[in-house]
Amino acid sequence: MTRVIGTEAELREYVAPPPQFIAEKGIDHIDPESRRFIEMSPFFLLATSAEDGTCDVSPRGDPAGSVLVLDDRTLAFADRKGNGRLDSLVNLLQRPRVGMVFMVPGSGDTVRVNGHARIVADAPYLDRMAMKSVIPKLAVEVVVEELFLHCARAFTRSRLWDTTTWPLKADVPSAGQIAKSISGTEVEAKVIDDALDLAAADPY
Repeated sequence: MTRVIGTEAELREYVAPPPQFIAEKGIDHIDPESRRFIEMSPFFLLATSAEDGTCDVSPRGDPAGSVLVLDDRTLAFADRKGNGRLDSLVNLLQRPRVGMVFMVPGSGDTVRVNGHARIVADAPYLDRMAMKSVIPKLAVEVVVEELFLHCARAFTRSRLWDTTTWPLKADVPSAGQIAKSISGTEVEAKVIDDALDLAAADPY
């Protein structure tokens, strides 16, 4: 019979406590080497939650260096053109705590940041975030409360960067096929794919 785990004590029946140096690995600021990693990262995941407790994870991508390290406690990133739902931003208005996972292509390590965020407009650094001469209207500032390194085990297991394990593109459902399946629309998947490709060609 399936056992549902409900307490940390029950969890520890299956997973031994970590060594002290791992349990206490988080810091409350951006150290120099983590800063270098973040500034080399062209992609991160942003986790937010709404007032009712529902959660969202949003992929964010820009050329390396686009996430600005304003000081040793503060990061900032631009809000780029998206689908208009504003899931992450609305969540931040309700519950400003965020989680971020920064990745660098080819590296199995990640830098993780937990902190407190706010949405800003007319910030003096917005022009530094311009892409193709388009200056973002909004940015998100994150005050770091916890920063730590996550080891490469997940990337090693998944072989994410090993191109020999990648499936053929034709075998992977396209965005149009997925959107058609989700929505039940009668619009052909190729029409959706073409529209999405056109939008992706002008991401800023």
